[in-house]
Amino acid sequence: MGKVLVAYFSASGVTRRIAREVAEAVGADLFEIEPKQPYTRADLNWQNKSSRSSIEMADAACRPALATPVPDVSGYDAILLGFPIWWYVEPRIVDTFIEQAGLAGKTVIPFATSGGSGIGDAERNLASCYPEVSWKRGALLNGDNAAAWAHGAVA
Repeated sequence: MGKVLVAYFSASGVTRRIAREVAEAVGADLFEIEPKQPYTRADLNWQNKSSRSSIEMADAACRPALATPVPDVSGYDAILLGFPIWWYVEPRIVDTFIEQAGLAGKTVIPFATSGGSGIGDAERNLASCYPEVSWKRGALLNGDNAAAWAHGAVA
């Protein structure tokens, strides 16, 4: 498919491990979507309605600041976008990345990690919120299928 970027957000390290496997499998560049204010364990407590992640996810317009500027994506043929599933969709910081990267017309293939949710709601949400992006079918990658999926995704 040409030049590929794997951009990912990982709150606990799980998605980071998968993203690295995906990037290595297809020889892609790697960019970590990092929050300007790192998430603490308390911030990630989804059972606490006052936690940072709960507050962010309750506000569809929330766009957490990034620690580093997004890369210039103009030279990439495809972007594999990885994230953990939060409240059945992508975390708001992923929306920050999408909006700052200017992905209109780009081929973007999402992949996600989750302890129990599928990727379907996130795919529908992304396509609805960002119709100018050329979304391809993504995958939930929780096991040893990351490299095989990546080869098929960019074939």
